[in-house]
Amino acid sequence: MNNKIIDLFCGCGGLSKGFEKAGFEVKIAIDMWEDAVITYNRNHKKPVAQCHDIHTWDDKYLDEIKKESIVGIIGGPPCQGYSTVGTRNINDPRNHLYLEYCRIVEKIQPEFFVIENVKGLLTLANGAFKDDIINRFSKLGYNVTYQILNAADYGVPQNRYRVFFVGMKNSHQFKFPEKFNYKITTYEALSDLPSLEDGITKTTYLYPATNPYQKKMRQKQPILSNHEPTNHTDATKNIISKIADGGSIKDLSEEYWEIRKYNKAFQRMNSKSQSNTVDTGHRNYFHYKENRIPSVRENARLQSFPDDFVFYGSKTSQYKQVGNAVPPLLAYAIAKQIKEELDNES
Repeated sequence: MNNKIIDLFCGCGGLSKGFEKAGFEVKIAIDMWEDAVITYNRNHKKPVAQCHDIHTWDDKYLDEIKKESIVGIIGGPPCQGYSTVGTRNINDPRNHLYLEYCRIVEKIQPEFFVIENVKGLLTLANGAFKDDIINRFSKLGYNVTYQILNAADYGVPQNRYRVFFVGMKNSHQFKFPEKFNYKITTYEALSDLPSLEDGITKTTYLYPATNPYQKKMRQKQPILSNHEPTNHTDATKNIISKIADGGSIKDLSEEYWEIRKYNKAFQRMNSKSQSNTVDTGHRNYFHYKENRIPSVRENARLQSFPDDFVFYGSKTSQYKQVGNAVPPLLAYAIAKQIKEELDNES
């Protein structure tokens, strides 16, 4: 089976990572964010990511790509306009980047495509965007299915709900992968990483991996990267210290609520459950035991990026790259299912 795919709006490459693990070869990837492209190219089998505006891919260029016999197109058009956290403005220009995605699918005509986005896309404008995606791709000959998936159901230690649209040709009906019969807790994901309570960056492991998830993340990686502490004020650390494992600032007396007036309350991870959705900073979400926010590496673990996946750019940029990515293990579950269906068909 031909296994070449394109990753549009690739970011640092979470989707690509999962599809590569399933046996696909990313022939080309594109994103406008330079830091994410640098991270992508230093962590994938081939440095195929380009830092370009998708509008620059004209018909002549797409004709050249088409010669590669691309079997699939994957990607997550920027989702800020769809997010239930954001303004949900139907006219947000970022809402229409899926039209560029559609243009490229129409020109390349792959066997399948995958679009990932926040679940708010389904309800924005009374479902108009969802309906338009289904209608546009159906007219191109794709059988389109969609489903909201929680990453925690596929071996990722994080409750992260995202909608996936999968389109397949030849009247093939894609069936989303079955949920796993286990879930990974934040403790299972992070407990082997060295403490940052002393405020010092750590580059070596102090303890052996103690469970299959940690072993999967570490493999034979000897050096620990992106595990830097964040400096908090004594007042902030004092408040965090009063919050129990899995608790929030709302558990404390009202005098503490007024100190930091966030819509989202200060919360501590629950060591016995999955993490909240990893966002682009996790500024109000703290380690289950230590009085600090997670490091970039810890967030990457919660996203199921292996430890040999190194993030580049400023620390702020690294947090954003991790938070915007598709968890590789979730991507792998979808990619594996697609590959099996394509193999069965051939």
